[in-house]
Amino acid sequence: MTTFYLAVLVFSGLVLLAALSSALAFRFGAPLLLLFLGVGLLAGTDGFGIEFDNDALTFYVGSLALAVILFDSGFGTSFKTFKTSAAPALLLATAGVVATAGLVAVAAALILGFSLLEGFLLGAIVASTDAAAVFFLMRIGGIRVMDRVSATLEVESGINDPMAIFLTMTLVSILSMNETGVQEILPMLLHFVQEIGFGLLFGVVGGGLTVLIANRFSLNRGLAPILVLTAALLIFSATGAAGGSGFMAVYVAGLIAGNRHVRYVGSIRRFQEGMTWLAQIIMFLLLGLLATPRNFPEIFLPAFALALFLVFVARPAAVWLCLWKFNYRPRETNFIAWIGLRGAASILLAILPSLYGLENAGLIFNIVFVMVLVSLILQGWTLAPLARLLKLVQPRASGALEIVDIDLHENAKHELLVYRLAEGAPVLDGASIPRWAIPSLVVRDGLSMRYFYAGNLKAGDYLYLFVIPGMSYLLDQLFADPALAANAGEEPLLGTQVLLPDRPLKELRAIDPTVAIPAGIEDMRLADYMKQELGGKPIIADRLHLGPLALIVRDADAEHNITSIGVWRDAASERPEGPLRSLSRFFGRLRRRVRR
Repeated sequence: MTTFYLAVLVFSGLVLLAALSSALAFRFGAPLLLLFLGVGLLAGTDGFGIEFDNDALTFYVGSLALAVILFDSGFGTSFKTFKTSAAPALLLATAGVVATAGLVAVAAALILGFSLLEGFLLGAIVASTDAAAVFFLMRIGGIRVMDRVSATLEVESGINDPMAIFLTMTLVSILSMNETGVQEILPMLLHFVQEIGFGLLFGVVGGGLTVLIANRFSLNRGLAPILVLTAALLIFSATGAAGGSGFMAVYVAGLIAGNRHVRYVGSIRRFQEGMTWLAQIIMFLLLGLLATPRNFPEIFLPAFALALFLVFVARPAAVWLCLWKFNYRPRETNFIAWIGLRGAASILLAILPSLYGLENAGLIFNIVFVMVLVSLILQGWTLAPLARLLKLVQPRASGALEIVDIDLHENAKHELLVYRLAEGAPVLDGASIPRWAIPSLVVRDGLSMRYFYAGNLKAGDYLYLFVIPGMSYLLDQLFADPALAANAGEEPLLGTQVLLPDRPLKELRAIDPTVAIPAGIEDMRLADYMKQELGGKPIIADRLHLGPLALIVRDADAEHNITSIGVWRDAASERPEGPLRSLSRFFGRLRRRVRR
C-alpha cells in the first residue's frame, strides 16, 4: 500500500504541475502541450529519475485518451461547419496523409538510409495533424481565424487520425512478417474499407444511441456527462473489436450526438472539456516519461532535418495538391499548410514498432519524438503571429464576455451570449442587431430588466442575446469601441459596398479582376447564386467567399429571397507586396494556370 500511495502521490503531483504550467503558456504564449511533455521529460529517467518503460500501457492509455479527445472534437463540430469544409478536409485527411507519408519516406531513405517501406512507416506516423495541439494553441494565442480556414482545420484534424493509424498498423504488420509482395495490396485495401465502413456505421448508430441514452436515462445533471462518456468509450471499443476504426467511430458519434438535442448539454460540454484537458495531460506525461533524452543527441541532426522537410516541403506540397481546385486564397492555403502541427498522436503511433518488435523501433520512436518537439516549438510559437500577418484573424475587438450554457427543448439551436457595451459602440448609435440575434435581458447598474423595457441601450450595459451558434463573432464589432475595431484586418458585418441582387456574377470582375467565377454561370443573378450556395435559406449577415471577395446578405424577405447584397474586398490585396505575399501570388497564378 505504501508503494501504491507513493505512485498516486507522484502521478497526481505531475498532473498538478502540468496543469499549473498552463499559466506560463498563457503568460508567454508558449505551446501548452510542449510544457506538458516537458514535465514528463523532467520527471523521467534522465530528469528526476522516474523509471517508466511500459510501452503497452502507454499505448493503451494513450489510445483511450485520444478517443476521448476525438469524441469531444466531433461533439463540438456543427454540421454547418462540417458541410462547409467536408470535401477539402476529407481529401487532406486521406490523400493528404498518404502524400505527406510518401514524401517523408523518400526523405527518410536519403537521410537515414531506411528502406522505402520503413520510410513510409515513419512518414505515416508523422503524417496526421494533431487536433488538440492545433486548437489548444489557437485558444492560447487568443486568435480566431476566418470561418473557412478554421472549419477546414477542425474537420481535417478530427478525421485524419484514422487514416494515419490504419497506414501505421498495416505497415508495422507487413514489416513484422517480412511480407512485402504485391499479393498483400488487395487484402490491405479490403481491410481499409472494412475499418472505415465499420467506423462510419458504428459511429452513426452509436451517436444515435448516445443521444437516446442521454435523453431517456439521464435522471440528473451530474449523471448525464458520465453516461455520454461511457457511451463514447463503448462505441470506441466495440468498433475496434468488430474490426473497424474505433477512432473514426468515436469522432462520427460525437458529430452525430453534438448536433442533436441532448439534455443537460451544458454540463456535458463542461465535463468533456475537463476530460479532454486531463486526457491531454496524462497522454503527454506518459509519453514524456517513456522517452530517454540521452539518446536524442545521436539522432538529433537527421531528425531535425526530417522535421524541417516535413514542415517546409512535405506538408505544404500535400496541402497545395489537395486544395488547388477548391478556390482557397493563397494565404489561406499557406496557413493551413503551416498549421499542420504534430503532437501526441504521432508519438503514440511511434510506440507500435516496439510493440511489434521491429528492428529500428527505438530509432523510429526517438526520431518521431524529436520531430514532434520541433513542430511544437517552430509552428506552435509562430501560429498566432502568422495568422495575424496573413490577415486571417476574425475581428475580436470586443467579443462576448461569456457564453452561457443552456438546455433548450428538442432541436432548438441557440447559444446565450453576454456582451458589455463599450463607449461609442455602433449599436448605441442606431446600428441594427441582426434578426438572427435575439436580445433578451439587460443588466444596468446591477439591476436586470427585459430588453424591451430597458429603453435605449447605454454604455456599460450587459446585454444577453440568443444567437445561432457559429455567428457570434459577427456581433463583436457592434458592441466594440469603434477606435479599437477600425483596423484593416477587420471585416465589416455587412460589407463596405452594396450590390444590386439582379446583377450578373460576371460584374464582380469590375470590383476585382482576379475573382474566379465558375464556368458556365457568369450570367447568373448574384442573388440566385448566393441563395443556392447558402443552402436555399439565407439570412442577414450570411456570407459567401468568392476568391478575394466576401459576398454578404444585407437583407432578405420572408421567402428567403436576397434583396440587398454587401461586398467586402480584402484590404490586404491592395498592400505592397512583401516576400510572403509575392510567394502567395506566385502559387495563386500557378494554380490558375494548372486549372486552365
